[in-house]
Amino acid sequence: MPEGGGTSRRLLPMQSRFMVCIMSGARSKLALFLCGCYVVALGAHTGEESVAEHQEAEYYVAAVYEHPSILSLNPLALISRQEALELMNQNLDIYEQQVMTAAQKDVQIIVFPEDGIHGFNFTRTSIYPFLDFMPSPQVVRWNPCLEPHRFNDTEVLQRLSCMAIRGDMFLVANLGTKQPCHSSDPGCPKDGRYQFNTNVVFSNNGTLVDRYRKYNLYFEAAFDVPLKVDLITFDTPFAGRFGVFTCFDILFFDPAIRVLRDYKVKHVVYPTAWMNQLPLLAAIEIQKAFAVAFGINVLAANVHHPVLGMTGSGIHTPLESFWYHDMENPKSHLIIAQVAKNPVGLVGAENATGETDPSHSKFLKILSGDPYCEKDAQEVHCDEATKWNVNAPPTFHSEMMYDNFTLVPVWGKEGYLHVCSNGLCCYLLYERPTLSKELYALGVFDGLHTVHGTYYIQVCALVRCGGLGFDTCGQEITEATGIFEFHLWGNFSTSYIFPLFLTSGMTLEVPDQLGWENDHYFLRKSRLSSGLVTAALYGRLYERD
Repeated sequence: MPEGGGTSRRLLPMQSRFMVCIMSGARSKLALFLCGCYVVALGAHTGEESVAEHQEAEYYVAAVYEHPSILSLNPLALISRQEALELMNQNLDIYEQQVMTAAQKDVQIIVFPEDGIHGFNFTRTSIYPFLDFMPSPQVVRWNPCLEPHRFNDTEVLQRLSCMAIRGDMFLVANLGTKQPCHSSDPGCPKDGRYQFNTNVVFSNNGTLVDRYRKYNLYFEAAFDVPLKVDLITFDTPFAGRFGVFTCFDILFFDPAIRVLRDYKVKHVVYPTAWMNQLPLLAAIEIQKAFAVAFGINVLAANVHHPVLGMTGSGIHTPLESFWYHDMENPKSHLIIAQVAKNPVGLVGAENATGETDPSHSKFLKILSGDPYCEKDAQEVHCDEATKWNVNAPPTFHSEMMYDNFTLVPVWGKEGYLHVCSNGLCCYLLYERPTLSKELYALGVFDGLHTVHGTYYIQVCALVRCGGLGFDTCGQEITEATGIFEFHLWGNFSTSYIFPLFLTSGMTLEVPDQLGWENDHYFLRKSRLSSGLVTAALYGRLYERD
Protein backbone atom coordinates (compact mmCIF):
# COMPACT_ATOMS: atom_id res chain seq x y z
CA MET A 1 0.00 0.00 0.00
CA PRO A 2 1.35 3.47 -0.84
CA GLU A 3 2.62 5.98 1.67
CA GLY A 4 1.99 9.64 1.17
CA GLY A 5 2.99 13.15 2.03
CA GLY A 6 0.83 15.28 4.22
CA THR A 7 -2.63 15.55 2.72
CA SER A 8 -5.95 14.02 3.76
CA ARG A 9 -8.57 12.57 1.49
CA ARG A 10 -12.32 12.29 1.94
CA LEU A 11 -14.38 9.11 2.07
CA LEU A 12 -15.28 8.22 -1.49
CA PRO A 13 -18.32 6.07 -2.36
CA MET A 14 -17.60 2.79 -4.09
CA GLN A 15 -19.76 0.16 -5.74
CA SER A 16 -20.16 -1.86 -2.58
CA ARG A 17 -21.51 -1.45 0.90
CA PHE A 18 -18.11 -0.25 2.08
CA MET A 19 -16.27 2.97 1.45
CA VAL A 20 -12.50 3.11 1.28
CA CYS A 21 -10.24 6.05 1.88
CA ILE A 22 -6.46 6.20 1.95
CA MET A 23 -5.14 9.00 4.14
CA SER A 24 -1.54 9.89 4.82
CA GLY A 25 0.07 12.37 7.15
CA ALA A 26 3.33 14.09 7.92
CA ARG A 27 4.64 11.04 9.75
CA SER A 28 3.94 8.79 6.75
CA LYS A 29 1.40 6.74 8.63
CA LEU A 30 -1.11 5.01 6.42
CA ALA A 31 -4.78 5.04 7.28
CA LEU A 32 -7.27 2.76 5.58
CA PHE A 33 -10.92 3.55 6.14
CA LEU A 34 -13.55 0.85 5.81
CA CYS A 35 -16.82 2.64 6.39
CA GLY A 36 -19.69 0.26 5.76
CA CYS A 37 -19.84 -0.89 9.35
CA TYR A 38 -16.88 0.91 10.87
CA VAL A 39 -13.86 2.98 10.01
CA VAL A 40 -10.40 1.96 11.14
CA ALA A 41 -6.99 3.55 10.74
CA LEU A 42 -4.16 1.06 10.30
CA GLY A 43 -1.01 2.89 11.29
CA ALA A 44 1.88 0.91 9.90
CA HIS A 45 4.53 1.15 7.22
CA THR A 46 4.10 -2.53 6.39
CA GLY A 47 0.34 -2.75 6.92
CA GLU A 48 0.86 -5.93 8.98
CA GLU A 49 0.86 -4.61 12.53
CA SER A 50 -2.31 -4.23 14.57
CA VAL A 51 -3.38 -0.89 15.96
CA ALA A 52 -2.51 -1.99 19.48
CA GLU A 53 0.93 -3.28 18.51
CA HIS A 54 1.86 -0.23 16.51
CA GLN A 55 0.71 2.50 18.84
CA GLU A 56 3.38 1.73 21.49
CA ALA A 57 3.87 4.76 23.73
CA GLU A 58 3.59 7.35 20.98
CA TYR A 59 -0.06 7.01 20.03
CA TYR A 60 -3.46 6.25 21.46
CA VAL A 61 -6.47 4.82 19.64
CA ALA A 62 -9.62 6.96 19.48
CA ALA A 63 -13.08 6.57 17.98
CA VAL A 64 -15.89 8.97 17.12
CA TYR A 65 -19.33 7.87 16.02
CA GLU A 66 -21.63 9.79 13.66
CA HIS A 67 -25.08 8.66 14.71
CA PRO A 68 -28.40 8.87 12.80
CA SER A 69 -30.34 9.19 16.02
CA ILE A 70 -33.80 7.72 16.36
CA LEU A 71 -35.97 10.76 17.06
CA SER A 72 -39.27 11.31 18.80
CA LEU A 73 -42.05 11.56 16.22
CA ASN A 74 -43.56 14.43 18.19
CA PRO A 75 -41.00 16.13 20.46
CA LEU A 76 -43.63 18.59 21.67
CA ALA A 77 -45.86 15.85 23.11
CA LEU A 78 -45.92 15.11 26.84
CA ILE A 79 -44.98 11.47 27.46
CA SER A 80 -44.06 9.29 30.42
CA ARG A 81 -40.56 8.52 31.67
CA GLN A 82 -41.02 4.93 30.54
CA GLU A 83 -41.92 5.99 27.01
CA ALA A 84 -38.91 8.29 26.93
CA LEU A 85 -36.65 5.47 28.09
CA GLU A 86 -37.97 3.17 25.39
CA LEU A 87 -36.91 5.63 22.70
CA MET A 88 -33.56 6.42 24.32
CA ASN A 89 -32.77 2.73 24.75
CA GLN A 90 -33.07 2.26 21.01
CA ASN A 91 -30.25 4.77 20.55
CA LEU A 92 -28.30 3.32 23.46
CA ASP A 93 -28.54 -0.16 21.92
CA ILE A 94 -26.77 1.24 18.84
CA TYR A 95 -24.18 2.97 21.02
CA GLU A 96 -23.43 -0.32 22.71
CA GLN A 97 -22.90 -2.06 19.36
CA GLN A 98 -20.42 0.65 18.38
CA VAL A 99 -18.55 0.33 21.68
CA MET A 100 -18.13 -3.39 21.18
CA THR A 101 -16.93 -2.90 17.59
CA ALA A 102 -14.46 -0.28 18.83
CA ALA A 103 -13.28 -2.59 21.63
CA GLN A 104 -12.24 -5.16 19.02
CA LYS A 105 -9.91 -2.48 17.59
CA ASP A 106 -8.33 -1.66 20.97
CA VAL A 107 -9.98 1.77 21.17
CA GLN A 108 -9.13 3.63 24.38
CA ILE A 109 -11.62 6.50 24.11
CA ILE A 110 -14.87 6.88 22.17
CA VAL A 111 -16.96 10.03 21.62
CA PHE A 112 -20.70 10.11 20.82
CA PRO A 113 -22.58 13.15 19.44
CA GLU A 114 -24.70 15.85 21.00
CA ASP A 115 -28.43 15.03 21.14
CA GLY A 116 -27.71 11.49 19.98
CA ILE A 117 -29.64 9.78 22.77
CA HIS A 118 -32.72 11.97 23.27
CA GLY A 119 -32.99 14.05 20.07
CA PHE A 120 -33.96 17.72 19.74
CA ASN A 121 -36.74 20.28 19.17
CA PHE A 122 -38.29 19.80 22.60
CA THR A 123 -39.93 22.37 24.84
CA ARG A 124 -38.81 22.78 28.41
CA THR A 125 -41.77 20.67 29.54
CA SER A 126 -41.73 17.98 26.87
CA ILE A 127 -38.06 17.13 27.38
CA TYR A 128 -38.48 16.54 31.11
CA PRO A 129 -39.16 12.74 30.88
CA PHE A 130 -35.89 12.38 28.91
CA LEU A 131 -33.72 13.93 31.64
CA ASP A 132 -31.46 11.98 33.99
CA PHE A 133 -30.66 13.25 37.48
CA MET A 134 -27.03 14.35 37.56
CA PRO A 135 -25.09 14.52 40.84
CA SER A 136 -21.95 16.65 40.76
CA PRO A 137 -18.86 14.49 40.12
CA GLN A 138 -16.85 17.06 42.10
CA VAL A 139 -18.92 16.21 45.17
CA VAL A 140 -19.91 12.58 44.65
CA ARG A 141 -17.71 9.74 43.42
CA TRP A 142 -20.09 7.35 41.69
CA ASN A 143 -20.06 4.35 39.40
CA PRO A 144 -23.60 4.14 37.98
CA CYS A 145 -23.14 0.64 36.59
CA LEU A 146 -21.99 -0.80 39.92
CA GLU A 147 -24.25 1.41 42.06
CA PRO A 148 -27.47 1.61 40.00
CA HIS A 149 -29.82 2.29 42.92
CA ARG A 150 -27.90 5.14 44.50
CA PHE A 151 -29.92 7.83 42.68
CA ASN A 152 -33.31 7.80 40.96
CA ASP A 153 -33.82 8.61 37.28
CA THR A 154 -30.31 7.65 36.18
CA GLU A 155 -31.05 4.83 33.74
CA VAL A 156 -29.17 6.45 30.84
CA LEU A 157 -26.10 7.11 32.98
CA GLN A 158 -26.19 3.51 34.15
CA ARG A 159 -26.17 2.16 30.59
CA LEU A 160 -23.33 4.45 29.52
CA SER A 161 -21.29 3.47 32.57
CA CYS A 162 -21.77 -0.23 31.83
CA MET A 163 -20.75 0.31 28.19
CA ALA A 164 -17.47 1.88 29.32
CA ILE A 165 -16.80 -1.18 31.47
CA ARG A 166 -17.72 -3.67 28.74
CA GLY A 167 -15.59 -1.88 26.17
CA ASP A 168 -12.76 -1.17 28.63
CA MET A 169 -12.51 2.40 27.31
CA PHE A 170 -13.17 5.99 28.28
CA LEU A 171 -16.57 7.03 26.98
CA VAL A 172 -17.92 10.53 26.25
CA ALA A 173 -21.63 11.02 25.56
CA ASN A 174 -24.26 13.75 25.63
CA LEU A 175 -27.63 13.65 27.38
CA GLY A 176 -30.19 15.91 29.04
CA THR A 177 -29.90 16.23 32.80
CA LYS A 178 -31.91 17.80 35.62
CA GLN A 179 -30.90 19.34 38.92
CA PRO A 180 -33.47 20.39 41.55
CA CYS A 181 -33.11 23.88 42.97
CA HIS A 182 -34.73 25.84 45.79
CA SER A 183 -36.69 29.06 45.55
CA SER A 184 -34.00 30.72 47.69
CA ASP A 185 -31.65 30.32 44.72
CA PRO A 186 -32.07 33.57 42.75
CA GLY A 187 -31.35 31.76 39.49
CA CYS A 188 -33.72 28.85 40.09
CA PRO A 189 -36.32 28.53 37.30
CA LYS A 190 -40.00 28.77 38.25
CA ASP A 191 -40.49 25.00 37.86
CA GLY A 192 -37.92 24.33 40.59
CA ARG A 193 -35.23 22.64 38.52
CA TYR A 194 -32.33 23.36 36.21
CA GLN A 195 -32.21 21.48 32.90
CA PHE A 196 -28.87 21.16 31.17
CA ASN A 197 -27.44 19.96 27.88
CA THR A 198 -24.73 17.78 29.39
CA ASN A 199 -21.64 15.88 28.27
CA VAL A 200 -20.55 13.06 30.57
CA VAL A 201 -17.17 11.33 30.76
CA PHE A 202 -16.76 7.79 32.07
CA SER A 203 -13.48 6.05 32.74
CA ASN A 204 -12.89 2.51 31.53
CA ASN A 205 -13.99 1.17 34.93
CA GLY A 206 -17.38 2.91 34.61
CA THR A 207 -16.74 5.72 37.08
CA LEU A 208 -18.36 9.07 36.26
CA VAL A 209 -15.22 11.17 35.86
CA ASP A 210 -16.84 14.53 35.12
CA ARG A 211 -19.65 16.36 33.39
CA TYR A 212 -19.79 19.49 31.25
CA ARG A 213 -22.98 21.57 30.95
CA LYS A 214 -23.24 23.45 27.65
CA TYR A 215 -22.71 27.17 28.08
CA ASN A 216 -23.46 28.56 24.61
CA LEU A 217 -26.90 27.22 23.74
CA TYR A 218 -28.09 27.34 20.14
CA PHE A 219 -31.84 28.05 20.22
CA GLU A 220 -32.35 25.36 22.88
CA ALA A 221 -35.39 26.49 24.84
CA ALA A 222 -35.50 23.20 26.73
CA PHE A 223 -32.23 23.89 28.54
CA ASP A 224 -30.78 26.41 30.96
CA VAL A 225 -27.41 28.13 30.76
CA PRO A 226 -25.28 27.25 33.80
CA LEU A 227 -24.87 30.19 36.17
CA LYS A 228 -21.10 29.72 35.88
CA VAL A 229 -19.25 28.26 32.94
CA ASP A 230 -17.89 24.74 33.46
CA LEU A 231 -14.17 24.57 32.68
CA ILE A 232 -13.82 20.81 32.49
CA THR A 233 -10.76 18.70 31.85
CA PHE A 234 -10.10 15.06 32.60
CA ASP A 235 -6.91 13.03 32.74
CA THR A 236 -6.34 9.69 31.05
CA PRO A 237 -3.55 7.15 31.53
CA PHE A 238 -3.00 6.84 27.76
CA ALA A 239 -2.85 10.46 26.52
CA GLY A 240 -2.83 12.87 29.45
CA ARG A 241 -5.34 15.70 29.71
CA PHE A 242 -8.46 16.27 27.59
CA GLY A 243 -10.76 19.26 27.44
CA VAL A 244 -14.48 19.01 26.72
CA PHE A 245 -17.14 21.31 25.29
CA THR A 246 -20.14 21.10 22.95
CA CYS A 247 -21.12 22.25 19.45
CA PHE A 248 -21.73 26.05 19.38
CA ASP A 249 -19.19 26.50 22.21
CA ILE A 250 -16.42 26.23 19.63
CA LEU A 251 -17.10 29.79 18.44
CA PHE A 252 -16.75 31.44 21.86
CA PHE A 253 -14.04 32.23 24.39
CA ASP A 254 -15.79 30.47 27.27
CA PRO A 255 -15.27 27.62 27.67
CA ALA A 256 -13.31 26.60 24.54
CA ILE A 257 -10.46 29.09 24.52
CA ARG A 258 -10.18 29.43 28.27
CA VAL A 259 -9.86 25.66 28.75
CA LEU A 260 -7.05 25.51 26.21
CA ARG A 261 -5.31 28.58 27.58
CA ASP A 262 -5.56 27.84 31.29
CA TYR A 263 -5.28 24.07 31.41
CA LYS A 264 -2.79 23.33 28.62
CA VAL A 265 -4.81 20.52 27.09
CA LYS A 266 -3.57 18.80 23.92
CA HIS A 267 -6.78 16.90 23.17
CA VAL A 268 -10.44 17.94 22.99
CA VAL A 269 -13.55 15.76 22.94
CA TYR A 270 -16.34 17.49 21.10
CA PRO A 271 -19.92 16.17 20.85
CA THR A 272 -21.89 18.25 18.36
CA ALA A 273 -25.19 18.47 16.49
CA TRP A 274 -23.93 20.81 13.78
CA MET A 275 -25.91 22.02 10.78
CA ASN A 276 -23.47 22.68 7.95
CA GLN A 277 -23.33 26.14 6.48
CA LEU A 278 -21.00 26.80 3.59
CA PRO A 279 -18.73 28.35 2.61
CA LEU A 280 -17.27 29.11 6.05
CA LEU A 281 -18.87 26.94 8.73
CA ALA A 282 -19.18 23.34 7.62
CA ALA A 283 -18.76 20.94 10.55
CA ILE A 284 -15.51 19.30 9.48
CA GLU A 285 -14.19 22.69 8.33
CA ILE A 286 -14.42 24.35 11.75
CA GLN A 287 -13.31 21.18 13.57
CA LYS A 288 -10.14 21.02 11.50
CA ALA A 289 -9.53 24.77 11.78
CA PHE A 290 -9.67 24.53 15.57
CA ALA A 291 -7.13 21.69 15.60
CA VAL A 292 -4.76 23.58 13.31
CA ALA A 293 -5.13 26.95 15.05
CA PHE A 294 -4.23 25.58 18.47
CA GLY A 295 -1.98 22.67 17.52
CA ILE A 296 -4.21 20.12 19.28
CA ASN A 297 -6.18 16.96 18.55
CA VAL A 298 -9.96 17.26 18.19
CA LEU A 299 -12.23 14.21 18.50
CA ALA A 300 -15.54 15.42 17.03
CA ALA A 301 -18.75 13.38 16.82
CA ASN A 302 -21.78 14.79 14.96
CA VAL A 303 -25.28 13.43 14.54
CA HIS A 304 -26.17 12.22 11.03
CA HIS A 305 -29.34 13.77 9.62
CA PRO A 306 -28.52 14.90 6.05
CA VAL A 307 -32.06 16.19 5.49
CA LEU A 308 -31.35 18.71 8.25
CA GLY A 309 -27.85 19.47 6.97
CA MET A 310 -26.30 17.56 9.86
CA THR A 311 -23.20 15.53 9.04
CA GLY A 312 -19.49 15.84 9.54
CA SER A 313 -17.40 14.07 12.18
CA GLY A 314 -13.71 13.52 12.48
CA ILE A 315 -10.53 12.81 14.34
CA HIS A 316 -8.39 15.83 13.58
CA THR A 317 -4.74 16.51 14.32
CA PRO A 318 -2.95 19.67 13.17
CA LEU A 319 -1.38 17.81 10.23
CA GLU A 320 -3.93 15.18 9.21
CA SER A 321 -7.59 14.32 9.54
CA PHE A 322 -9.76 11.22 9.45
CA TRP A 323 -13.27 12.43 8.74
CA TYR A 324 -16.69 11.62 7.41
CA HIS A 325 -19.13 13.92 5.60
CA ASP A 326 -22.03 12.56 3.56
CA MET A 327 -25.20 14.44 2.66
CA GLU A 328 -26.73 11.49 0.78
CA ASN A 329 -26.09 8.25 2.66
CA PRO A 330 -28.39 7.77 5.68
CA LYS A 331 -26.09 5.26 7.41
CA SER A 332 -24.01 5.75 10.54
CA HIS A 333 -20.22 5.79 10.62
CA LEU A 334 -17.65 4.84 13.22
CA ILE A 335 -14.20 6.36 12.71
CA ILE A 336 -11.23 4.79 14.47
CA ALA A 337 -7.72 6.20 14.20
CA GLN A 338 -4.35 6.35 15.89
CA VAL A 339 -3.72 9.75 17.41
CA ALA A 340 -0.39 11.20 18.48
CA LYS A 341 -0.17 11.85 22.21
CA ASN A 342 1.86 14.97 21.50
CA PRO A 343 0.43 16.62 18.38
CA VAL A 344 2.85 18.42 16.07
CA GLY A 345 1.68 21.75 14.68
CA LEU A 346 2.32 23.55 11.41
CA VAL A 347 5.51 25.46 10.75
CA GLY A 348 4.85 29.16 11.28
CA ALA A 349 6.70 32.17 9.95
CA GLU A 350 8.76 32.49 13.08
CA ASN A 351 10.25 29.00 12.78
CA ALA A 352 10.12 28.28 9.06
CA THR A 353 13.21 26.57 7.73
CA GLY A 354 14.32 29.13 5.20
CA GLU A 355 11.86 28.40 2.41
CA THR A 356 12.59 31.11 -0.17
CA ASP A 357 10.78 30.02 -3.32
CA PRO A 358 9.87 32.90 -5.68
CA SER A 359 6.26 33.07 -4.51
CA HIS A 360 7.18 33.39 -0.86
CA SER A 361 9.94 35.88 -1.62
CA LYS A 362 7.43 38.00 -3.51
CA PHE A 363 5.01 37.81 -0.58
CA LEU A 364 7.70 38.94 1.86
CA LYS A 365 8.73 41.81 -0.42
CA ILE A 366 5.13 42.99 -0.73
CA LEU A 367 4.71 42.94 3.04
CA SER A 368 7.92 44.87 3.58
CA GLY A 369 6.95 47.47 0.96
CA ASP A 370 10.22 46.97 -0.93
CA PRO A 371 10.52 46.40 -4.66
CA TYR A 372 10.35 42.76 -5.65
CA CYS A 373 13.51 41.73 -7.50
CA GLU A 374 14.37 38.47 -9.18
CA LYS A 375 17.57 37.50 -10.94
CA ASP A 376 17.87 35.45 -14.09
CA ALA A 377 21.02 34.42 -15.98
CA GLN A 378 21.58 37.85 -17.54
CA GLU A 379 20.14 40.58 -15.35
CA VAL A 380 18.11 41.59 -12.32
CA HIS A 381 14.42 42.54 -12.77
CA CYS A 382 12.65 44.66 -10.18
CA ASP A 383 8.95 45.47 -9.96
CA GLU A 384 7.35 47.70 -7.39
CA ALA A 385 4.70 45.76 -5.48
CA THR A 386 2.18 48.50 -6.20
CA LYS A 387 2.43 47.84 -9.94
CA TRP A 388 0.53 44.61 -9.39
CA ASN A 389 -2.60 46.67 -8.85
CA VAL A 390 -2.46 48.96 -11.90
CA ASN A 391 -5.59 47.34 -13.34
CA ALA A 392 -7.38 46.63 -10.08
CA PRO A 393 -10.72 44.81 -10.53
CA PRO A 394 -13.93 46.40 -9.24
CA THR A 395 -15.14 45.89 -5.69
CA PHE A 396 -18.66 44.67 -5.06
CA HIS A 397 -20.86 43.49 -2.19
CA SER A 398 -22.52 40.12 -1.70
CA GLU A 399 -24.12 38.29 1.21
CA MET A 400 -22.05 35.45 2.66
CA MET A 401 -23.12 33.62 5.81
CA TYR A 402 -25.76 36.38 6.32
CA ASP A 403 -23.01 39.04 6.42
CA ASN A 404 -22.42 41.81 3.89
CA PHE A 405 -18.98 41.03 2.48
CA THR A 406 -16.91 43.41 0.34
CA LEU A 407 -15.27 41.47 -2.49
CA VAL A 408 -13.10 41.72 -5.58
CA PRO A 409 -13.16 39.16 -8.41
CA VAL A 410 -10.09 36.99 -8.88
CA TRP A 411 -9.34 37.15 -12.60
CA GLY A 412 -6.38 35.96 -14.64
CA LYS A 413 -3.66 33.39 -14.11
CA GLU A 414 -1.75 35.44 -11.56
CA GLY A 415 -2.17 38.59 -9.54
CA TYR A 416 -1.97 40.55 -6.32
CA LEU A 417 -5.28 41.81 -4.90
CA HIS A 418 -6.46 43.57 -1.79
CA VAL A 419 -9.83 44.56 -0.40
CA CYS A 420 -10.71 46.38 2.84
CA SER A 421 -13.65 46.82 5.20
CA ASN A 422 -13.61 48.86 8.39
CA GLY A 423 -10.15 48.27 9.82
CA LEU A 424 -9.40 44.97 8.12
CA CYS A 425 -7.56 44.70 4.80
CA CYS A 426 -7.19 41.33 3.10
CA TYR A 427 -4.57 40.49 0.49
CA LEU A 428 -4.13 37.71 -2.03
CA LEU A 429 -1.04 36.84 -4.07
CA TYR A 430 -1.83 34.00 -6.44
CA GLU A 431 -0.84 31.97 -9.46
CA ARG A 432 -2.99 29.51 -11.41
CA PRO A 433 -1.55 26.85 -13.73
CA THR A 434 -4.74 26.91 -15.79
CA LEU A 435 -7.90 29.00 -15.75
CA SER A 436 -11.22 27.31 -14.97
CA LYS A 437 -14.66 28.47 -16.09
CA GLU A 438 -15.54 29.55 -12.58
CA LEU A 439 -15.70 32.86 -10.77
CA TYR A 440 -13.59 33.25 -7.64
CA ALA A 441 -13.56 36.24 -5.33
CA LEU A 442 -11.54 37.62 -2.45
CA GLY A 443 -13.83 38.86 0.32
CA VAL A 444 -13.52 40.74 3.60
CA PHE A 445 -15.86 41.23 6.54
CA ASP A 446 -15.05 43.06 9.77
CA GLY A 447 -18.06 43.41 12.02
CA LEU A 448 -20.68 41.90 14.28
CA HIS A 449 -22.39 38.78 12.98
CA THR A 450 -26.01 38.88 14.17
CA VAL A 451 -27.88 35.96 12.55
CA HIS A 452 -28.13 32.62 14.41
CA GLY A 453 -25.90 34.01 17.14
CA THR A 454 -24.17 37.30 17.88
CA TYR A 455 -20.39 37.47 17.72
CA TYR A 456 -17.70 39.69 16.23
CA ILE A 457 -15.63 38.34 13.35
CA GLN A 458 -12.86 39.44 11.01
CA VAL A 459 -12.72 37.32 7.86
CA CYS A 460 -10.49 37.16 4.80
CA ALA A 461 -11.89 34.60 2.36
CA LEU A 462 -11.03 33.29 -1.09
CA VAL A 463 -14.16 31.52 -2.31
CA ARG A 464 -15.56 29.91 -5.42
CA CYS A 465 -18.80 31.65 -6.33
CA GLY A 466 -21.99 29.75 -7.09
CA GLY A 467 -22.12 31.05 -10.68
CA LEU A 468 -20.55 33.69 -12.89
CA GLY A 469 -22.48 36.63 -11.42
CA PHE A 470 -21.08 38.68 -8.55
CA ASP A 471 -24.29 38.08 -6.59
CA THR A 472 -23.51 34.34 -6.47
CA CYS A 473 -20.36 34.84 -4.36
CA GLY A 474 -21.11 33.46 -0.92
CA GLN A 475 -23.51 30.77 -2.07
CA GLU A 476 -23.15 27.22 -0.77
CA ILE A 477 -21.22 25.03 -3.21
CA THR A 478 -19.16 21.86 -2.69
CA GLU A 479 -17.54 21.23 -6.08
CA ALA A 480 -14.81 23.21 -7.83
CA THR A 481 -12.02 22.80 -10.38
CA GLY A 482 -9.92 25.93 -9.87
CA ILE A 483 -6.34 25.23 -8.77
CA PHE A 484 -4.36 27.96 -6.99
CA GLU A 485 -0.97 28.53 -5.44
CA PHE A 486 -1.43 31.46 -3.12
CA HIS A 487 -0.69 33.54 -0.07
CA LEU A 488 -3.74 34.93 1.76
CA TRP A 489 -3.18 37.44 4.54
CA GLY A 490 -4.68 40.31 6.54
CA ASN A 491 -3.96 42.89 9.23
CA PHE A 492 -6.05 41.16 11.89
CA SER A 493 -6.78 42.76 15.26
CA THR A 494 -6.94 39.41 17.05
CA SER A 495 -4.63 36.47 17.64
CA TYR A 496 -7.54 34.03 17.51
CA ILE A 497 -7.60 33.16 13.81
CA PHE A 498 -8.94 29.90 12.39
CA PRO A 499 -7.77 28.65 8.96
CA LEU A 500 -10.78 27.33 7.03
CA PHE A 501 -9.81 25.21 4.04
CA LEU A 502 -12.05 23.11 1.78
CA THR A 503 -11.50 21.71 -1.69
CA SER A 504 -13.85 19.96 -4.09
CA GLY A 505 -16.09 17.24 -2.71
CA MET A 506 -15.81 18.43 0.93
CA THR A 507 -12.13 17.56 1.08
CA LEU A 508 -10.03 19.00 3.88
CA GLU A 509 -6.68 20.57 3.09
CA VAL A 510 -3.84 21.60 5.39
CA PRO A 511 -2.01 24.90 4.81
CA ASP A 512 1.67 24.70 3.95
CA GLN A 513 2.38 27.50 6.37
CA LEU A 514 0.56 29.78 8.82
CA GLY A 515 1.81 32.59 10.97
CA TRP A 516 2.47 36.26 11.61
CA GLU A 517 4.72 38.29 9.35
CA ASN A 518 5.16 42.04 9.74
CA ASP A 519 1.91 42.41 11.79
CA HIS A 520 -0.12 40.44 9.24
CA TYR A 521 -1.42 36.89 9.62
CA PHE A 522 -0.99 34.72 6.54
CA LEU A 523 -1.90 31.36 5.07
CA ARG A 524 0.21 29.84 2.34
CA LYS A 525 -0.69 26.90 0.08
CA SER A 526 0.53 25.22 -3.08
CA ARG A 527 -0.18 21.85 -4.68
CA LEU A 528 -3.91 21.58 -4.02
CA SER A 529 -5.28 18.05 -4.30
CA SER A 530 -8.48 19.26 -6.02
CA GLY A 531 -10.36 22.42 -6.95
CA LEU A 532 -10.54 25.15 -4.31
CA VAL A 533 -13.91 25.74 -2.64
CA THR A 534 -12.88 27.91 0.33
CA ALA A 535 -9.66 29.22 1.83
CA ALA A 536 -10.30 31.65 4.66
CA LEU A 537 -8.82 33.19 7.77
CA TYR A 538 -11.66 33.43 10.29
CA GLY A 539 -10.77 35.77 13.14
CA ARG A 540 -12.74 36.06 16.38
CA LEU A 541 -12.71 39.22 18.52
CA TYR A 542 -14.34 37.80 21.63
CA GLU A 543 -14.13 41.06 23.56
CA ARG A 544 -16.45 42.77 21.02
CA ASP A 545 -19.26 40.18 21.16
